[in-house]
Amino acid sequence: KMPTQQGLSHKHVIDACDNALRRLHLDYLDLYFCHRPDPDTPIEETVRAMHTLVMQGKICYWGTSEWSASELEEAYKIAGELNLTPPSMEQPEYNMFARHKMENEFLPLFEKEGLGTTIWSPLSSGLLTGKYMDGMPDNTRTSLDNYQFIKDNFESEEYKEKHDKVRELHALSEEVGIPLVNMALCWCLKNQNVSTVILGASKEDQLTQNLESLKYSDQFDSTLMEKIETILKK
Repeated sequence: KMPTQQGLSHKHVIDACDNALRRLHLDYLDLYFCHRPDPDTPIEETVRAMHTLVMQGKICYWGTSEWSASELEEAYKIAGELNLTPPSMEQPEYNMFARHKMENEFLPLFEKEGLGTTIWSPLSSGLLTGKYMDGMPDNTRTSLDNYQFIKDNFESEEYKEKHDKVRELHALSEEVGIPLVNMALCWCLKNQNVSTVILGASKEDQLTQNLESLKYSDQFDSTLMEKIETILKK
């Protein structure tokens, strides 16, 4: 590909949006993401491109995915100085085993800029569903060739420690009467800086179960959160 056919250059950001609108048969996008930072393109160029799309009415808001706090701070600084449209959302990984960005790095941005979040992998690639506690079933992603990296991760020492915690979390979920998958999703939603959770369901019954998490939200009191935290800190 040519340099202007990839990454977050002004031309590619504009062209990709136009192509998406054409494929989706839409007049505008509600939210348009910069999927991963682009070290080869100045952030100012990307911010200008997104502002152009907002002014053209092709997008309502724009966001980022897996940007660092410093990259986001630069984007906000540029937007403020040049009177451009700043990002509204960041899409970080967040779950019981991936917490640093949401609970530490991004805190100043939540407070100062009102940054929203659309978190991904709330179930840690399925680990927090409990379905891998007794091995890797044949009907899961780990059995597919293009998901070998997940299988490799699950066999690492780090993941073995996580599996031990999942077993304890599963026992706690049975104790309180909340399925583990719903407990993991509710835990994410309890963070006031989580705007929405992206569900990675591959089957209808998985989606149905995930959505049932909302009915357990009232059971998530400080006592339950403390019990979960005790397990996670081991």
